Amino acid sequence: MTLLNTNIKIKGDQVIWAVVFILTILSFLAVYSSTGTLAYKYHGGNTTYYMLKHGIILLTGLLLMYLAHLLKYTYYSRIFQIAFYIAVPLLLLTLIFGLDLNEARRALPLPFHMSFETSDLAKLTLMVYLARVLTKKEEEIKDFGKVLLYLMLPVLIVCGLIFPANLSTAALIFVSSLVLIYVGRVKFSYILSIIGLSVLLLGFALGILLMMPAGKQARLNTWKMRIEQFKKGDVQDNYQVEQSKIAIASGGLFGKMPGKSTQRNFLPHPYSDFIFAIIVEEYGLIGGTIVVLLYLILLFRAVRIVTKVPNNFGAYLAMGLSFSLVFQAMINMGVAVHLLPVTGQPLPLVSMGGTSIWFTSLSIGILLSVSKELESDNAEQTA
Repeated sequence: MTLLNTNIKIKGDQVIWAVVFILTILSFLAVYSSTGTLAYKYHGGNTTYYMLKHGIILLTGLLLMYLAHLLKYTYYSRIFQIAFYIAVPLLLLTLIFGLDLNEARRALPLPFHMSFETSDLAKLTLMVYLARVLTKKEEEIKDFGKVLLYLMLPVLIVCGLIFPANLSTAALIFVSSLVLIYVGRVKFSYILSIIGLSVLLLGFALGILLMMPAGKQARLNTWKMRIEQFKKGDVQDNYQVEQSKIAIASGGLFGKMPGKSTQRNFLPHPYSDFIFAIIVEEYGLIGGTIVVLLYLILLFRAVRIVTKVPNNFGAYLAMGLSFSLVFQAMINMGVAVHLLPVTGQPLPLVSMGGTSIWFTSLSIGILLSVSKELESDNAEQTA
């Protein structure tokens, strides 16, 4: 069975494929609608530039997803073990020599005015690495020392290298890793001890930042300001949240219709960090609810795969990759409606981006590869 009546064999969970195609179409429409100000600022009002660029990125992402789902998921165990040891030095390289954007080094430069956020690679490789270790060292990780060595040390290294420039991404990866480790049947008491140890390390890191010269504390001041503004609910000093709320409130039940957003002219980063606000403004509460449901369906289908796949590695892989994507989506949408402090997390598969869309597509492709093998096993049993 295929999703489309073509010669291209699209295997794997058909519901996940449907979710991907709906989000991709929505992404194209929302980004095209929200890049008007950007086009006037940098390309003389030529919105076609961003439409074509984003369209090519989306199509390339779909191609990556398709190719990734063709490869048997067990091969990713070895591939991403090697990739993990490449990702860690790249994080260090980014921290030292990366592009300085908003006083933070998060990305390495690429041709065609693009950049490579190495944290995207690190997140994917870490999830696969943890799934591999949880499978290969199932007996050894019953010991707390081995849990720290084999599981938490890599997590802390990755999060520690991301933390100075991108606290929200480090926190997202850390929480996703803990969820995967819990699913991997590591004792809950061990996880609580890990959380306590991590809090101590975080306090130590913040103490070092506080002792640095005032000119080097830009990121610390940004984190502090965002948390304080969120706690006080002070939108007057938080222009982003104020404009996002106006966009959501003006959308009503059915929205202003595609391309009719007015807040795209006032909201900072309406094509990435706050794209959910633009979606609600143009498609209304109904459109926003559908987007939330699409991500929940993605998580539900992944959990279904986890419960049915016979191989532990496949189960851990599906859980780690799907949870990190959906968790990131919920953070993005939570920021847009002011349930969370401003973080700068893109909406997976929807926000404008380059490497972020490609690594998201690769993650979903691996998830589809797991579901494809599950379908093959079922076919063999019924044959």
